[in-house]
Amino acid sequence: MNALAHFIAQLTPAQQALFESLDSPAAIQAWLDRTPYSTDAANLCPLAVLTAGVAHCLDGALFAAAALRRLGHPPLLIDLLPEPGQDDDHVLAIYRSDGHIGAVAKSNYPGLRAREPIYRNLRELALSYFPWYFNSERQKTLRGYTRPLHLAALDRQGWMWDNAGADAVEQRLQQLRPIPLLRPTMIARLQPLDDLSYAAGSVGVNPAGVYRPAPS
Repeated sequence: MNALAHFIAQLTPAQQALFESLDSPAAIQAWLDRTPYSTDAANLCPLAVLTAGVAHCLDGALFAAAALRRLGHPPLLIDLLPEPGQDDDHVLAIYRSDGHIGAVAKSNYPGLRAREPIYRNLRELALSYFPWYFNSERQKTLRGYTRPLHLAALDRQGWMWDNAGADAVEQRLQQLRPIPLLRPTMIARLQPLDDLSYAAGSVGVNPAGVYRPAPS
């Protein structure tokens, strides 16, 4: 039995029906958008997400990767990387359509969720998140991204049905080489986010899940 079949076999009939109803990236994203944001730092595997009915960023990306896998896409994650100590990283489940890259994601912030498959490469995709990647001090914090992590390499760790496997994914992501998006001169010129953009990008945010940057 392959890993996906093993995962599906562990679902209740109701969970299986829900999982199999997610028949497109848009449907997966819509389900994640309806799922409450988890403020617990503990990582949840896709099985636990279905059981608990909550998800944070990594939880949602893992769930999306499992659901995309059922649709025939390889389970791939990339990590968006902030200025250290100034923000959370952000994990995306990515997929290709007609040679272009899209993403499914869970976030406390509305601007950090899905991307349509219109991006020619990972750099374009990552940069699309830049305007909406900000912290509570209105600093624009996105600095880099990683190459994709193929989760099939971690199937033996049971990332789809074991929370310890979700932890293993997090550890592997942290080992990936960062690819910078901005040069130091660009960073030095960055302006704080304006009031209107800050308000728009914070709609629906759960304050308990907001990252608080280290004092400068």
